[in-house]
Amino acid sequence: MSLWEYANPVRFMRLSDRVLPAVSVLAVVGLAIGLVWGFFFTPDDYKQGATVKIIFLHVPSAMMAINIWGMMLVTSLVWLVRRHHVSALAAKAAAPIGLTMTLIALFTGAIWGEPMWGTYWAWDPRLTSFMILFVFYLGYIALWAAIEDPDTAGDLTSILCLVGSVFALLSRYAVNFWSQGLHQGASLSLDKAQHVDNAFYIPLLFSIAGFILLFVALVLLRTRTEIRLRRISALLTRERQA
Repeated sequence: MSLWEYANPVRFMRLSDRVLPAVSVLAVVGLAIGLVWGFFFTPDDYKQGATVKIIFLHVPSAMMAINIWGMMLVTSLVWLVRRHHVSALAAKAAAPIGLTMTLIALFTGAIWGEPMWGTYWAWDPRLTSFMILFVFYLGYIALWAAIEDPDTAGDLTSILCLVGSVFALLSRYAVNFWSQGLHQGASLSLDKAQHVDNAFYIPLLFSIAGFILLFVALVLLRTRTEIRLRRISALLTRERQA
C-alpha cells in the first residue's frame, strides 16, 4: 500500500479516525509522566536551583516549534509538486500549533533567562531567529486567512514556508553558528559535556514524547476539521451555482 493513498481525503479520514484516540491517550500519559516526574521528583540544580525544571516545558516546546515548521515545509512541497489537498490542509492545521509551541518556548525561556542572565530578553542569535520564526508563523496564518481561493492560498503559503525554513534552521543551529551567543548548548547531545544530567534525562524524554504525540493528535484533529470545512464550502458553492 502506497503512502500517497492517504492523500485521499476519505482514506485519511478513515485512518485518522482509528489512530486519533490511541495517540491522544498516549500523549496524555507521556505528558503526565514527564511533567509530574520532572517538576516534582527531580532535584534542584546546584547552580540554577528549581529554575532548571523549566527544561521540561522549554526544551520540548522549542523542539516542536522548529520541527513543526519542518513538517509544514514537507507538506507544502508535496502540495506544490503533487497538488494533494490533504497536504496543504495539514500544513494549515499545523501552523497554529507551531505558533503556540513557539510562544511557550519564548515565554519559558524568558522565565529562565531572568535569573540566569539578569534579563528576560537578549538579542542572542538563537532568540532573535526564534522571534523571527514566530513572526513567520503569524504571517503564514494571516496569509491563509487573507486569501479566499484555497488553492492560491496554498501556493502562496507554501512559498512563505520555504522562506521561513531558513529561520527554522537558524533557530536550531544558531548556537553552533555563533559561539558567542548567550544561549546554552543542546540539552540532549551526544557530547557528554553538553548532555543534560542523568537525573533529568528520562523525564525529559517522556516530556518530549508527550509533546510529539500531542502535536500528532492535534494536527490530525485539526486536519480532519479543515477537510470538513472544505467539504462544506464546496457544497455551499454548488448550491449557490445551482
